[in-house]
Amino acid sequence: QCAAWIPEAGAVLDLLEKCPEHQKKGDFPVIVFEGLDATGKTTVSGSVKDTLNAVLLRSPPASISQWRAIFDDQPAPIKRAFYAAGNYILASEIARVSAQAPVIIDRYWHSTAAYTIATETNGKVQDLPPADDEVYQWPEDLLKPDLVLLLTVDPEERVRRLQRRGLEKTKEEAELEANSLFRQRVEESYRRMVNPACQEVDATSSPEEILKTVLRLIKQHYAL
Repeated sequence: QCAAWIPEAGAVLDLLEKCPEHQKKGDFPVIVFEGLDATGKTTVSGSVKDTLNAVLLRSPPASISQWRAIFDDQPAPIKRAFYAAGNYILASEIARVSAQAPVIIDRYWHSTAAYTIATETNGKVQDLPPADDEVYQWPEDLLKPDLVLLLTVDPEERVRRLQRRGLEKTKEEAELEANSLFRQRVEESYRRMVNPACQEVDATSSPEEILKTVLRLIKQHYAL
C-alpha cells in the first residue's frame, strides 16, 4: 500500500519477491557483528574479513541501501518493514556467497529486532517483554548465521568515539545519546536474543586486542 506514495517501496518488494523461500547457507561460516554505533563494528568486521579472506556484507544490503534515508524518515512500521525486508534480501546474498567463502556481516536480524522492541516499549528495561517472549526468537524462515558477536563499550566511551568521528547523527543515534533508557532497552534486547544468541565482546580496548578476542571466539567454533 505504501508504494503509492513511496515509489522505492515497490522496488524493495520486487526484490523481496524474487528471493527464494527458505534460503540455505553454504558450507563456509557466516559471522555477524552487532552493536550500537561507534562500538567498532566497521573496524573489526573489516579486519576479520581480511584475516579470513572472507566476503563482507552489510544490512541493509547494497541493493536497497541507497533508499535507507528515505525509509528512515517514514513512520516506525514502514521503517521497520524496510529493514526486515532487507534482511531477507540479504539472506539471498549470504546463501550464494557462503557456498564460496566465509561471510562477515555488519548487522543482521538482531539489529532490526532489538531496535523495534526498544522503540515499541516505553520505560525501563524491566518493561521489556519477558526474556522467554517469542519476540527474541530468530525467524524460522530466515537464513541463520553460525555466530553472532555483540560489541559493547561503556556509554561515555561510545559518545567520545562518535564525537571524534564528527559525523552527522542519525535519528536513532540522537535518541540513543539523549535517552539512556532507550539505549538500555536496545542493549538488553540484544542480550535476550536466542537461537542464535549474541556472544558479547568488550570492545573498549584497542582494535588489535579486540581483533585477537574476536578471532579466538571464531576459532572456538571453526577450524579456520
